[in-house]
Amino acid sequence: MAEQPLLNVSNETSLGKVEIAPEVIEVIAGIAASEVDGISSMRGNFATGVVERFGKKSHSKGVKVELTDNGILIDVYVVLQFGMSIPQVAQKLQTNIRETLKNMTALDIDEINVHVVGVQMDAEEADYE
Repeated sequence: MAEQPLLNVSNETSLGKVEIAPEVIEVIAGIAASEVDGISSMRGNFATGVVERFGKKSHSKGVKVELTDNGILIDVYVVLQFGMSIPQVAQKLQTNIRETLKNMTALDIDEINVHVVGVQMDAEEADYE
């Protein structure tokens, strides 16, 4: 798998330059997503599932960052809690990720796409016998 290029976030000065790896953006976006009410969990892949079985938390789980000619695209895959308004939670999620990344990295994000991949039902409501 080819390495993704680093993002240059500062103009080169006499002190040097600052570059951020896309994996760092994934972690920041993942943590920002977990702060939003209504998000039950993030969708991961097989590798993140194995890592979590060994007790290590994967903060970039459910987040994919893509660097394009047009800018930075972020895809977030989430499972929502039952009864939450999908448009409202998705908008809060986009806003929180955008503001957190702007504050921490000074990067402008072109797109934050929210993919709702499931709804988490409450355990009490699921037991109807």
